[in-house]
Amino acid sequence: MEVRLTVDELAARAGVTVRTVRFYGTKGLLPPPVLGARRVGWYGAEHLDRLGLIEELQRQGLTLAAVERYLARLPRDSTPLDLAIHRALVASWTPEVPKEAGREEVERRAGRRLSEEQVDRLAAMGALERTADPEVFRVDPGLLPLGVRILDVPIPLETLLAARAVVVEHSRATARELHRLFRETVWKPYRESEPAPDDVERMKALTDHIQPMVAQALVSAFQRSLREELGEAAAEERRAAPPG
Repeated sequence: MEVRLTVDELAARAGVTVRTVRFYGTKGLLPPPVLGARRVGWYGAEHLDRLGLIEELQRQGLTLAAVERYLARLPRDSTPLDLAIHRALVASWTPEVPKEAGREEVERRAGRRLSEEQVDRLAAMGALERTADPEVFRVDPGLLPLGVRILDVPIPLETLLAARAVVVEHSRATARELHRLFRETVWKPYRESEPAPDDVERMKALTDHIQPMVAQALVSAFQRSLREELGEAAAEERRAAPPG
């Protein structure tokens, strides 16, 4: 489903102000809109997901210059879905406490009416949780945009649940191993050098800023591995196919 938004609609979907959208545009962080009749600017899925990623990176504490460097390292062929995945993974480092929101607010952020089946699919992806009130949900702001983009992909609910379990299991294992590696090879030797208190605080601040960079490396590696896996599977199918 093609996304076509005015600047006001884009700001409402992203939960920011129109002034913020225009500011990011002047800084080159958002590509310019497509001009339509009467020079009305139209924004698409790439703008929406890029804006969400920028907001998430800033929430993690990155400066505008650091955000610009992060975006510059993204592959040129990154799709809106790629951007949404980046945002979801970056957000996972310091996830926000799920916020309660009514169905009207959730649908406004989703940009569409949601059926009960679609709500179930979003819940399976961890984008939201049901509450005792059927019209109120606990929403994960970082995962909701990604979940909405996947709604139109014909994936069975059982597959979504199984995929989420795989991702949670392996992401936790990766996080444990990265934490162990950093603790034993960086943090422990640093503390043993008896640094001054101010230096310790600076090191802690540095590690906080490193996290989004690690997240980018992880998601880029995953996307590359997935493309290679799909390529190998396609090659095997071609080899197995009878000669035409």
